[in-house]
Amino acid sequence: MIRFLLNDQPVCAHQPGTLPALDFVRDHQHLRGTKTGCREGDCGACTVLLGELDAAENVVRYKSMTSCLLPLANVAGKHLVTIEGLNLSPQPHHLNRAQQAIVDCGGTQCGFCTVGFAVSLAGHCLTSSGAPTYAQTVASIDGNICRCTGYKSLERAAAQLTAELAGLPAAEPLPWLTENGFIPAYFTGVAKKLASIQQSSPSHPPTLSPSHPLTFLAGGTDLLVQRPEAMLTTATANLFDQTTLRGIQRTGDEIRIGAATTAQEMMDSEVLGAAMSGLRRFMKLISSTPIRQMGTLGGNLCNASPIGDLTSWFLALDAELTISDGLGNERTLPLRQFYTGYKQLAKVRTEFLMSISFAAPKGVFNFEKVSKRTHLDIASVNSSAVLASDANGIVSEAAISAGGVGPIPLFLTRTSAFLIGRKLSDETMLAANEIAQQEISPIADARGTEAYKRLLLRQLLRAHAVEAASGSRKRQATHNTSETLAACSLKLAAP
Repeated sequence: MIRFLLNDQPVCAHQPGTLPALDFVRDHQHLRGTKTGCREGDCGACTVLLGELDAAENVVRYKSMTSCLLPLANVAGKHLVTIEGLNLSPQPHHLNRAQQAIVDCGGTQCGFCTVGFAVSLAGHCLTSSGAPTYAQTVASIDGNICRCTGYKSLERAAAQLTAELAGLPAAEPLPWLTENGFIPAYFTGVAKKLASIQQSSPSHPPTLSPSHPLTFLAGGTDLLVQRPEAMLTTATANLFDQTTLRGIQRTGDEIRIGAATTAQEMMDSEVLGAAMSGLRRFMKLISSTPIRQMGTLGGNLCNASPIGDLTSWFLALDAELTISDGLGNERTLPLRQFYTGYKQLAKVRTEFLMSISFAAPKGVFNFEKVSKRTHLDIASVNSSAVLASDANGIVSEAAISAGGVGPIPLFLTRTSAFLIGRKLSDETMLAANEIAQQEISPIADARGTEAYKRLLLRQLLRAHAVEAASGSRKRQATHNTSETLAACSLKLAAP
């Protein structure tokens, strides 16, 4: 039994924990305002809000999520909000301010995607700390696709909503939001109701047994795309809400990330931001806000996709995995030894990933990704690098990874070793590319031909060198920039 708050009503669900929340609200609760679209988390028509109680501060923190990929198990003890739960009153035309802004600006046409935009914008109102900027409001709908309006009317709606939120207080915004018609009044009592639900149905770690292999379920953003029907009858152990698997800490030079930490938590982390100056820019290339708030680091690594974005990151960072058998026994393994073949891992089925540890990079960390769309898309080729050089531009540390160029995510061992002791230059990177081309084995598929992927990797290697030179100049302001990589003279044009 899964207990949670659905809009303003407590619910006890007896369906499988792997049932998508979308199917539960539509088929079992008959709340059909939430639309069934792509079922891959891509279109945002099924967007809902999920609120989790922060008991220490007695506040509920909301996140937008695509309900087609939200396992019902991950809703336990939380507040699930559909479009019906955002109307200000039972009357169908009593709209909240986000809905009214869309109406005022002509932001709806066929209406299919509109509910997703309205939910995302309402969630933005709930999560803003003080008056938001227009850019922040627009960013809140980065996981929603509209097939009719061309987005300009929705951008105008975002501008109108931003102006209306100008008076939002940074401290205790909930009363202001309810008084001014941004969200229904019942939201003020949600924290108390969630505390009651959690007290009567406390969460427990999954029960594991080597004799009964389980499928481990975290965010569900891969499993519910790859085999949604099979998951309904698959025995699972839920890891998403295990507090021991969440969080980001730094001790000395070592950074540890719990495997159930979401991509959005990584994006917002001050610890990671201090270690990687381009963190938010890199993370914006990974999926969309709703997916980042669901997908976990451990899930990305254990999915074993040859093109996983975060996998590329942590191969370059030489991360070490801590793996548990669920019975109190743990072992460590370098991520570079984790992938043994296509979709094959160096772990048994009863083991799960606990955490990822790595040393804060001493050089410049950079992530590059080429995809058909800049955002919310799978890469054709991606690559990450850590490059450190001295005042003369001589490389002292090099670690480069690549995805989409082989059956497994690759760490380019020989290419990385070649760069150490050499000066970053166009000639050096051309020679490094020759070695890299021998280390990869791309195939032609829907994301590009073999030749195209080889060309992309060459360009990404050069982009890494440009970023490394730029980062080096920032750290060595007294150094003559004309001597560092010819001031980034690497040419990114095709031969």
